[in-house]
Formats: sequence, C-alpha cells, structure tokens
Amino acid sequence: MAGSLRGRARRNIDDTSEVTSDSDTPKPAMKDLKMENPSSDIEIYSKEVLHSLIADNLPPTPNNFSLYFDRLLEDKSETLRKQIHSMLELEESNEAENTILLEQSLKKGFSSIKSLLATTATLYKNMSLMSKILDKRKKELSTHPEIKEAISIVATLEGDVSKLNSILKSQSSQMKNIYDDTAKIIKNVENETIFDNQFGVYNKRYLLTKIEQEIGLIKEFKHNSSLIMIELSRDLKKSVNNEKAVLLMTRTIARLLLKTSRRSDIVAYYGSGIFSMLLKHTDIDAAKKASERLIDLVSNSNFFLADREIQLKISIGVIGIDINYSVEEIVVNALNGIEIAYTNKNVDYAVGTK
Repeated sequence: MAGSLRGRARRNIDDTSEVTSDSDTPKPAMKDLKMENPSSDIEIYSKEVLHSLIADNLPPTPNNFSLYFDRLLEDKSETLRKQIHSMLELEESNEAENTILLEQSLKKGFSSIKSLLATTATLYKNMSLMSKILDKRKKELSTHPEIKEAISIVATLEGDVSKLNSILKSQSSQMKNIYDDTAKIIKNVENETIFDNQFGVYNKRYLLTKIEQEIGLIKEFKHNSSLIMIELSRDLKKSVNNEKAVLLMTRTIARLLLKTSRRSDIVAYYGSGIFSMLLKHTDIDAAKKASERLIDLVSNSNFFLADREIQLKISIGVIGIDINYSVEEIVVNALNGIEIAYTNKNVDYAVGTK
C-alpha cells in the first residue's frame, strides 16, 4: 500500500482548467505534438508550466512548479500524459515510500519482540508447573520407603529443574526490561510517523502539519487551497450494523480517495471513520466539484455483504484554507460541513461554517 501514496499518476478530481494569462507571450501548443522528440516535448511543456506560474504571480519554486506541472498536464493529450507519467515514475523520489516501509518494519519488529516475550513467559510458567509436578510426585514416593532410590533421583531432578527455573526467571526478567525499552522507542517513533497503517494513507499528525505549512504558503504567495473531510454515511453504517463490514467499506473509501487524488493532494485518515484531503492550489468552487466527483465515484462503487448488495455513500464537508484561522479551527469548520450535509437531506456535501 505504501506505493499508493506516491510514485504513480493520479486522476485530477478538481477539474481545474489551465490557467490563462493576459500576457501577449504565446504559449507553445502541446496538444498537437506528435511525440517525435520526447525530450523536446517535455521541454516545451515545462516552459508552459513556468509561463503559467509567472502569469499567476507565483514564484517558480520546486513545490509550485510540481503543483502546476500536475495540474496543467490534465488538459493534455493522453499520449503526452502517459509519456510524462512514465518518466515521473522512473525519477520519482522514494523518500515517502521508504519512510512508510521503515514505519511498517519497526511495528512488525516490535510485534515480533512482543511475541517472543509472550513465548518466554509461557515457557517460564511451564517450568514452574514442572517444579510443582515434581514436588507432588516426590511427596507421593515418600509414602513408599521401599523405593528410596527413586526418591533420590526425583530429588536430584527437582534440584536441576529448580536451577533451570531460576535461570529462566532471571532471563525472562531481562527480556521484559528489553521489551519495555523497545516499547518506549517504538512509542517515540509512532509520535513522529506519517502513515496510518490501517488504511494505507497519511495519518492525522501529518495532515495537521501539512495544513499548517499550507497556511504559511498561502500567507506568502496568496493562492487558494481547500480542505475536505469525508465520512462514510452514518445512516449506511447504522443500516449495516456490522463492525467488520463497516471497516471493509471504510477501507474501500480510502482506496477510492487514493485512486482519484493528485500527487500534490494529501490524503489522510483523521480518525473516527473520517478521512481528509488537502487540495493545494484549489479554490472552494474547484473543491466543490471535486466533492461532487468523489460522491459520484463512491456511489457507483457497490459493496457486497453476503448476498446483499450495498451502495456506498459518503458525506463531505468543504472549507477553504483561511489564514485568519488556526489549523484546529479550519478542521472543525470542515467537520461542521459534514454536519450541515447530514442536516440537509438533499445534499451529500456542504461548505463548513466559519
């Protein structure tokens, strides 16, 4: 699932058309290229991206260039899109994937240590039980003086088991200390993780960090960005009334969000069954269109529970990133949009209150 976050082409869901400029400088015509010289074609397209950035009074920083590079590409021919996406996949940075894989490995390693500790504890209990059994058999033999030799052997065996039990107890205690130290390390790592292992998207901590960064970027460059919060319909969850089925449906929503998001979008799990998408350089109108498309996509994705076919449904809250509000206030306003959508039975998404 780690590869779902980056390193792949994503379909644009905000339907933002190519930015135009009042400048008289002509833009290269990319739609009619015959793809005879891929390097030249991409060079022309890159110049068009740069032209659009300047026309929008945005500095051509790597981040802004990447955002516009993805956005304008949606209006190009399928041949050009495939060619550029292939090149992007070859040179895409794997930092996010590597971080996610590291987080997963750490969690698996911790689980293995936990299992090892549990196995050792069971072994120690079994050794203690063996000591009690030997003691019981020794007492039984003591009622038969005629088998003194057997009593002597049992006594010797009991001493050996007791020594082994003492050693095992000491080693078990050491392992528990190692486990406690490892647990602290894992806890510290989890406090810095960016990935939600259950749904295969970014986690809440990473989302809030990115919203805060986006507020700073908007203050500096004056562009528009939006946040949408997505929840599996409460009425649907209530009608299904099956915890495992609801979890599977929620995972399906996560996959659909990843499938439809752009590379520049942040798809994250906020918690309590709610997902979020940070749509960079996307105004509120484009965010509404993105929400409508998400709703249509989900509603066309049916879920089968035994012999019952269930139509998936979501509710969405939409909000524009406002630099006058804190990260927490922006999130709460977006969540209010979900509540408004539930109140108004005629819509599945609504703009949150400020």
